[in-house]
Amino acid sequence: MRLIRVHVEAALGPGARVHLEGAAAAHVTRVLRLGAGDALTLFNGDGSDYRARIAGLGRGTVEAEVIGRADARAESPLAVTLVQGIARAERMDLVLQKATELGVRAILPVATARSVVRLDGPARERKSAHWRGVAIAACEQCGRARVPEVAQPRDFAAWLAEPARSAVRLLLSPDADLALVTAAQGATSIELLVGPEGGLEDSEREAALAAGFRACRLGPRVLRSETAALAALAVLQAVAGDL
Repeated sequence: MRLIRVHVEAALGPGARVHLEGAAAAHVTRVLRLGAGDALTLFNGDGSDYRARIAGLGRGTVEAEVIGRADARAESPLAVTLVQGIARAERMDLVLQKATELGVRAILPVATARSVVRLDGPARERKSAHWRGVAIAACEQCGRARVPEVAQPRDFAAWLAEPARSAVRLLLSPDADLALVTAAQGATSIELLVGPEGGLEDSEREAALAAGFRACRLGPRVLRSETAALAALAVLQAVAGDL
């Protein structure tokens, strides 16, 4: 059976009528080819799915009526915050998409010394909105009813000065003695730091270690930034029993 899920920025509940416009309406009518009476699932990030039916079609609009609420069961018991060194556009999009599918709770893009992409002013706002859109689309596909937080991109040093999000802070490093599987045992919340293309500078690595991060290895091979992030998330979720 085809899974049709659409994210909306609206309050949802049985009996509510929701108007879809713009890209959402076009996706429902032109891509999915749905019509009046067809069923779909709506979600707004509150953790629940809402069964709905299309009540009417207009020019560029779709009206859907919510007929019931369902508990979504796609969230991981492990709260992972991925701190990702900003990579090139297509690689960063891949990380955002697949990290969402792998159940990450939050993604913090950070600009490091070796980050090729630099975001300032309007570009920062546009990229943040784009990344949130990538995460939302991934939620629609994978069945999650909570959209992970996609934080505003920030400078590495500024981020590191902020309060820790977890007592367990892990840094991927190919020459570390500690295995990621070992470091993750028993954790319920983890902050995972992954560098961009080229990795972190030695000074950034030392600063992270001084801030409470533990260096961990992920196998004997040197992985690309996007591969390392996604492989590490899969390992963490497997250790937690989510995969």
